[in-house]
Amino acid sequence: MGRPATHTTAQFLGAATTLFAAGGARAVTMAATAKAAGAPNGSIYHRFPDRPALLTELWRHTLRDFQDTFTESLGEATTIEAAVQAATSVVHWCRKHPEGARVLDAGKHAFGPADWSPEAAKAVAKDEQELRDTLKRATHALPTLTGCTDEEVVLALVEIPRAVVHRYLSTGRTPPPKAAALVERTVRKLLRP
Repeated sequence: MGRPATHTTAQFLGAATTLFAAGGARAVTMAATAKAAGAPNGSIYHRFPDRPALLTELWRHTLRDFQDTFTESLGEATTIEAAVQAATSVVHWCRKHPEGARVLDAGKHAFGPADWSPEAAKAVAKDEQELRDTLKRATHALPTLTGCTDEEVVLALVEIPRAVVHRYLSTGRTPPPKAAALVERTVRKLLRP
């Protein structure tokens, strides 16, 4: 019987997130991540075979966490309140996870998707498709309730919250509470029937 693992995948991903938030993808090396997690260099290779695998999982883990919060807030997108909640959940998530927010703000291209394994690329594509399906449900349901176009629904749910949080994240700041209020007011105005 082998020894139980003393360093978890979550610990390594937490360390990688902190490194990324401070120095971008270049800072996320196998050795630096192991050191930041307080683990011996070799132990990270029990979780991730190489740096592209680590970067893939960092992106995927962060995207999933964000996406799960957004999707839960939106539900079936059958009310304007659900849409407002989903839009403001973007700000709330970024405030709760400021380092993760920097990961998402950097975008998938920062994580070297050309180097990902085919299995990893397929898993990320599946996650992205789930988010597109969620937005598709919203673009079917909300125009009927609000009289808005599909494009206006996407603007309300995606582009407005993204623009508001990016304004802060791009300068190394965490979005303040007033950012959520701004998103809420703007989305309500846009989706008002």
